Amino acid sequence: MYQWNESVQKMIDWIEDNLSENPTLLEMSKQVGYSPYYCSTQFHEIVGITLKNYVASRRLSRAALEIRDTKERILDIAVKYGFSSQEALTRAFKEKFGYTPYWYRRNPVPIILPIRRTALFPEHVIKSKEVIMSETCLTKANVRIEFIPEHKYMGVWEERAANYMDFWKYHDCEEICGTIDSLSNIMHPVVTVHTAGWSCQNNHKKYFYGLGVADNYNGPVPKGFEVKKVPGNYYLVFFHPPFDYLSDCSEVMERVETLAWNYDPALKGYAWNEKDCPVYQRHYPEVIGYEVLRPVTKIQ
Repeated sequence: MYQWNESVQKMIDWIEDNLSENPTLLEMSKQVGYSPYYCSTQFHEIVGITLKNYVASRRLSRAALEIRDTKERILDIAVKYGFSSQEALTRAFKEKFGYTPYWYRRNPVPIILPIRRTALFPEHVIKSKEVIMSETCLTKANVRIEFIPEHKYMGVWEERAANYMDFWKYHDCEEICGTIDSLSNIMHPVVTVHTAGWSCQNNHKKYFYGLGVADNYNGPVPKGFEVKKVPGNYYLVFFHPPFDYLSDCSEVMERVETLAWNYDPALKGYAWNEKDCPVYQRHYPEVIGYEVLRPVTKIQ
């Protein structure tokens, strides 16, 4: 039921806001307005793991990022995220990731971080037939020009997938997204983590998912990922501004993609250049909205 997913999403949001505050089941149940028993059972049923294990995994994930990105003492990070001692954090860290926190701080290699889960999706709203008032105003999709400098793209390409949903039929979302989250320290400033897209060759679209890195990146590459060079190029960016994810996602994506895949670039003096460059996809509903970026070359 939609209401169950909505309740569990409230639990997840509350947990994320209180990871360093030693969140308890009783405190959370008071915040979301349900009994501790209801919270525990519904969370387990919808998310697939116990509430206790989810909190522990997310605290370990947050601790890993602070070990990587700050100079804070490992002991202080351990205490901040509810570990009884630095040794307790070290045991949990090594069991999960295969390295000690001290070694990882000096060698921030790709690891599979436990990701933040999502329990409420647009399809739950559709099935419930409940009308959610959107706080954003839908507009027509529009187009602008953007230059993306030379870089490398590190990701997973899937021959059998032509879109986001198909991609996850063949890959483990938690494994790939958790790995990408662990690479946020090396992401390209324009082609950021979780930038996806399509490789378009011979009228065939192949979906990929990953992140951009600097053009001189020569560091470790996670298992199953590839790294490809992408030349600097201009892109026509088909976009819709920020929108309500739950109520408007499918409509916005349809508007943007209809314009993107049927647009004549000659209207702006360009031709498609998808032989040399990928098509990128940015999907951050409440931040930038939705964008499809198709590479072009100037008509001489």
